[in-house]
Amino acid sequence: MPIEPFTERLAKVRHRFASTLESKIEDAFVALPNLSGDGAEVAEAVGETYRRIHSIAGIGKAIGFAATGRAARSVENILMPAHYAGRGLKAEEAIALRKELQTLRAAAQRELDLDAPSGM
Repeated sequence: MPIEPFTERLAKVRHRFASTLESKIEDAFVALPNLSGDGAEVAEAVGETYRRIHSIAGIGKAIGFAATGRAARSVENILMPAHYAGRGLKAEEAIALRKELQTLRAAAQRELDLDAPSGM
């Protein structure tokens, strides 16, 4: 029985999403020290991190990474005010962001472990 085109396409999208998920989250952690303060560089770092997380939140839940998608949405909600205002994170936002990124990392790891092929 041939694989349905939708099922095959979904599998490719899931694979592409899973293959970049950990590095996107790690990049957000690496960016943390650059997300607070003033200046165009800080605002750009916030925007870049927002877009990275937005891509996870936007597709994760739709392709079966529900917990990852929800956790990414929480991270996105912290970044959103600073991103739209073109500013760096306030101290309390930075603290909340670190906590929510840790939650995102844990959710993604659980779902990646579940998604891994058996026998590996």
